[in-house]
Amino acid sequence: MPPLNRPPAGFDVSGDALALIAALASGGDARITLAQDTGLNRYLSAPHPRDVLAYSSSTVSDISADAFAHLLGSGGVRGQEPYAARLEALRARIRAAYGIGADTEIVLAPSGTDLEYVALALAMGRREAGIHNVLLGADETGSGCIHSAHGRFFANETALVGGVAAGEPVAGMGAITLVDVPVRCPDGVARTSAEIAAGMAQEIAAAQADGKHSVVHCVHGSKTGLVLPALADLDALLAEFGQDATFVVDACQARITSAAIADYLERGVIVLMTGSKFVGAPPFNGWALVPAELARRAAPLPHGFAQIFRRAEWPAAWPGAEALEDSANPSLALRLEAALFEIERFQAIPMARIEAMIAAFETALRDRLLAPLGLKRVTPGSGDEGDSPIEMRTLATLDLTAMPGLATFDEAQAAHKALALDGIRLGQPVKCVRVEQGWGGTMRVGLAMPQIARWNGLSPEALAAEIATDMTRIAEGLAAAAQRQIV
Repeated sequence: MPPLNRPPAGFDVSGDALALIAALASGGDARITLAQDTGLNRYLSAPHPRDVLAYSSSTVSDISADAFAHLLGSGGVRGQEPYAARLEALRARIRAAYGIGADTEIVLAPSGTDLEYVALALAMGRREAGIHNVLLGADETGSGCIHSAHGRFFANETALVGGVAAGEPVAGMGAITLVDVPVRCPDGVARTSAEIAAGMAQEIAAAQADGKHSVVHCVHGSKTGLVLPALADLDALLAEFGQDATFVVDACQARITSAAIADYLERGVIVLMTGSKFVGAPPFNGWALVPAELARRAAPLPHGFAQIFRRAEWPAAWPGAEALEDSANPSLALRLEAALFEIERFQAIPMARIEAMIAAFETALRDRLLAPLGLKRVTPGSGDEGDSPIEMRTLATLDLTAMPGLATFDEAQAAHKALALDGIRLGQPVKCVRVEQGWGGTMRVGLAMPQIARWNGLSPEALAAEIATDMTRIAEGLAAAAQRQIV
């Protein structure tokens, strides 16, 4: 067992808790493996609660103490019912939590990267020349999806088997071409929805001429909080291209409301979500919400999926699912259980209360972090940050270019890792601010469902004081990191 990294005072790491920690760090690909020296995975998170200051939900979350206790109280590693029954119960809870109809199918997956295969599977067989996959801002949604979006293995192992090769095609997926429509201009400024939609239309039209069916990605909550394209522009694309494109929205940050999910599903758009970022569950876990009409006309799953998915992770009647291995990944079920625990208690909080807590966060961010350091906040889109939907206001991207020692992207990356290992976890830098020498330094400060659930029990005064203390500590940490790198 790798050494634990700053567990809370009184945290018991023996017996059932130790077994649960091991389970939460298994059942995935190599990204979930814990490093010997830190006890953390590749994203510097742990499969147990930690005594750290964490505003890192835009990258990945640690499991909360409450969710960890919930898993133990539910029987932990030993208390799980049969895998298929457990996953079917989780599907029902996802539908109930977000008010989704029973006819929406749900595919469960070991990570958000694996969800890309689901979107491709739903477009298979639509045109003889294959699929043209139109990604949207890969740098803003997750560069790891490039391989899976091409119908290839993205690592040398899956959650099911080892011995595959990253970059090798998944058998049976057919011809897939890929293009990335950038969400930002070369100077780092976010493109408008109209510009994005025009780029998508151009790609779909070209695919039509080549006899291909397009898979077109939208984004609801990129790494910096972008929502593109707007619903009006999406509606225009749907009206123009009809059956020649399958649309999917990347909402893997899970910064999305029930109303927004309904808007997409009503339009026949697939919604991809994960539980390891804003939701606050441990990585890696995810699900695809598939509109009923798309599910009804789905082609049989490619036989290469037998190396990626287990049978119960797909709806029972899905064509070709019977060829998948009928085994269990109890670690995935545990991570999904933690996600549903967080989602259900968050969804029970009145929206007015959530808005008040987000407003308190924004005030403390401005007064205790941005102002003292002379920093600016990167505007999420092409308009004013106040125009962002409420769920995107849970995330702020800091422009660090005014701070010597953090002004470049490389400096910000080094400082991010140093801060994480010293007990301050923020979201990773993103390339969205241009400077003369290339990309400028950024870092992200994001809320997560467990924080909001805990804050819900505080008075307005106690809430303001706690967030102010947190933002001051982050400001001091950034200042110290900058000074260390200057010296």
